[in-house]
Amino acid sequence: MKHNKKIMVCVTQQKSCERLIDFGVTLRTNDADELHVIHVVKENWKYFGQLEEKDALDYLFEASKSKDAALTVLKAKDIEKTLSQFADKNKITDIIMGESFEGDEQQNMINRLQEQMTKKVKFFVVPLNFEEEATPLVAL
Repeated sequence: MKHNKKIMVCVTQQKSCERLIDFGVTLRTNDADELHVIHVVKENWKYFGQLEEKDALDYLFEASKSKDAALTVLKAKDIEKTLSQFADKNKITDIIMGESFEGDEQQNMINRLQEQMTKKVKFFVVPLNFEEEATPLVAL
């Protein structure tokens, strides 16, 4: 029995995040594969920083909708824990994140999320230049 992919794309407010959604589309192998776009912001922060809230939300909604992806926007005290719980709840098989420029592993969101994961999931780190090949990582 073939299992369908459940792909989670972690985005921020930056317009460059559309490359992450585009990469998620490339991981689909059939029409039954699911694509989830998620943005989690720290409680007491604006959802989209300096961008106008409505414009940023419209942008993410349209970018997700055009790729037949479900969009989820959440506020939470612990971003990594919230992403991990979302992944568990939705039985996510693949997680896509943008390349981190943090030198310190504790500051690196990718490392922090991998530490939070309770199930094995394949991570893909997409470089800023989407034409470069994404680096697959596997986390427990």
